[in-house]
Amino acid sequence: MRRIDVIIIGIVVFAIGGAGYLGLQLAGLDNINAGIWSQLVLVMIILGWSFSYVFRVATKKMTYTQQLKDYEEAVLQKRLEELTPEQLAKIQAEIEKERQA
Repeated sequence: MRRIDVIIIGIVVFAIGGAGYLGLQLAGLDNINAGIWSQLVLVMIILGWSFSYVFRVATKKMTYTQQLKDYEEAVLQKRLEELTPEQLAKIQAEIEKERQA
């Protein structure tokens, strides 16, 4: 995530909080209750995002992990394509021996 993305997210969260506060005031809540409820909503949003992040880390569904996996697969595919037919047959024979053992 780039710095500008973080700044934009921060501004959006701040704007959501302000809009929620004003919306609750317009709905008839006093300043204190509108502030409490708007803060509660923002805290719940931030906690939800944090738990989703922890879940993505635990299940290894993060962008970096996926990029690393794609890179490793590309390197292995390139190495496989560079093998001669004799080398490929030799590796396949070794794999078959290991499976039978």
